[in-house]
Amino acid sequence: MSDDEFGGRGGAGAIGDDDVNLPKATINKLIQELMPGEFSCAKDAKDLIADCCKEFVLAISSEANEICEKDSKKTMMPEHILAALKALGFDDMVEDVSEVLQDHKEIAKGEKQKKAKKLGGGSGMTQEELLAAQEQLFAASRAKFEAGGVSETPAA
Repeated sequence: MSDDEFGGRGGAGAIGDDDVNLPKATINKLIQELMPGEFSCAKDAKDLIADCCKEFVLAISSEANEICEKDSKKTMMPEHILAALKALGFDDMVEDVSEVLQDHKEIAKGEKQKKAKKLGGGSGMTQEELLAAQEQLFAASRAKFEAGGVSETPAA
């Protein structure tokens, strides 16, 4: 496909179609998982599938980019991808992609909660208790400093 079909990516600093590839190991793993055990896939067929995947991703991302530009947005969002799928005639995929997006959001939310719990909420103390403990530590440090309890070690 030409650069014009994907929004004219041929400008300075643009990445050409030949410079973009999907990981072959990932594609091969997907092929193995989806094919029945008694079938095999020739290398040429795997390469063709990889090229088709690349073209699909380029087409969807290009269309989504155009939708972003029309909406005067600078960040591509999942909604733009869904609109691109519809615009390119992949209406039957929109529901499945929406479900995958929802699953991804739930997983990300769970990971964010785990991280927040690990970083701050894991002490079992309320926000007020944490602030009170911090003030006590500051007061103790201030008292020690004012009493001359902080000694400087001479530099060697």
